[in-house]
Amino acid sequence: MTRDELIAFCLQLPGVRVDYKWGSNQVFSVAHNKMFAVLDFLGDNLAFKVDEALFLGFTDRPGIRPAPYLARAHWISMNGSQPPLGDGELRDLLTRSHQLVVRRLPRKQQVGLLLDL
Repeated sequence: MTRDELIAFCLQLPGVRVDYKWGSNQVFSVAHNKMFAVLDFLGDNLAFKVDEALFLGFTDRPGIRPAPYLARAHWISMNGSQPPLGDGELRDLLTRSHQLVVRRLPRKQQVGLLLDL
């Protein structure tokens, strides 16, 4: 998946907005400030949240590591220009990251943001 495809995919998820923070980092979030993915994280990396139960399994895979500063919240990091995952798996993981964040919002904010997974 190219950088532009990755950005377009994230922006098509319900309620997503993108902001530039900490220099040139593109931060994808829902509900105004709840991040689920960061592009250009500490260089040319992509970082996003994963399920707690899957975190260690992902960090054992080549090219994937715990995201600095965010690992305690179960975020992983990888090269954003050449992710070590296939396009389909990356889309699924970004969608899941989005939904993990949405499910932690108050119920009334979840309306219209939840997907049938």
